[in-house]
Amino acid sequence: MTANLEAAPPAPVEVAHASKWFGNVVAVNDISFELRAGVTGLLGPNGAGKSTLLNMIAGFLRPSSGAVRVGGEASWRHPSIYRRVGIVMERETVYGHLSGYDFVLLNARLHGIDDPHEATKHAIELVEMSEAQARRTGEYSKGMRQRIKIAASIVHDPDILLLDEPFSGADPRQRLHMTELLRQMAAEGRTILFSSHILEEMERLGEDVLVIVGGRLAASGDFRAIRRLMTDRPHAFSIRASNVRGLAGALLAEESVHAVELDGDRLIARTLAFGAFTSALPRIARASRISIYEVAPLDESLESVFSYLVAR
Repeated sequence: MTANLEAAPPAPVEVAHASKWFGNVVAVNDISFELRAGVTGLLGPNGAGKSTLLNMIAGFLRPSSGAVRVGGEASWRHPSIYRRVGIVMERETVYGHLSGYDFVLLNARLHGIDDPHEATKHAIELVEMSEAQARRTGEYSKGMRQRIKIAASIVHDPDILLLDEPFSGADPRQRLHMTELLRQMAAEGRTILFSSHILEEMERLGEDVLVIVGGRLAASGDFRAIRRLMTDRPHAFSIRASNVRGLAGALLAEESVHAVELDGDRLIARTLAFGAFTSALPRIARASRISIYEVAPLDESLESVFSYLVAR
């Protein structure tokens, strides 16, 4: 007798060998992943392909090859997906002549919500914009525009959220509030994908992370594990001190120092153990009676960090 096994439901978001090119420019190159309930960060430097990927998932761009599905349906030319998807794009504009309330209400009515005014009020309260809801959106700051766009994106209570740089322009208190709101929504079973080029935003919110570099998926998985890869990589520091030759000799005896080279009035120290080196440097300088004037990292740009991940 054959067992009657029910097929597992499709993942809320599925990307299978998806690519997107514009003429000779490849913006997204053969990317595959699945997203389920929880918060996933889309991390990468500016120009990495994050927005293009989000636009494909949102159904705004057709994949040049591969497949992008939301709730088991192709996102391209399937407007029915918008019943369950909320979208905020960074460069999306708002209607400046509308009040914040009317902007959110417009979205509520487009979704055919039974009580659009109650839904609008609730969504605006969630993003803490009640005091400014009567003002025209054209008078809003960038952070306020982002929050009212988020209110419009959640007014129909979607179970999938696609957010492109959602914290752009927000002050620290607003960032903290939005972080807690998104965490709560994820705990209720929603699937949230948000993009950022700032590691600290990922650390506060992202459970899992997708690292995009040059249109390719460089790494994916638990954020903490990937952050360790980013930290436990080769680092180089430029150091200016009262006696660079003496400091170079003292550093060569330190186990965490991989190499030292002199460059005029400074020295370049290379290490494979970031934490051990940064702890040892002031101790060595004090013991050698050497004053340190400047310590500057040489390879801490996001591009260099991501390039290291790609090369692994």
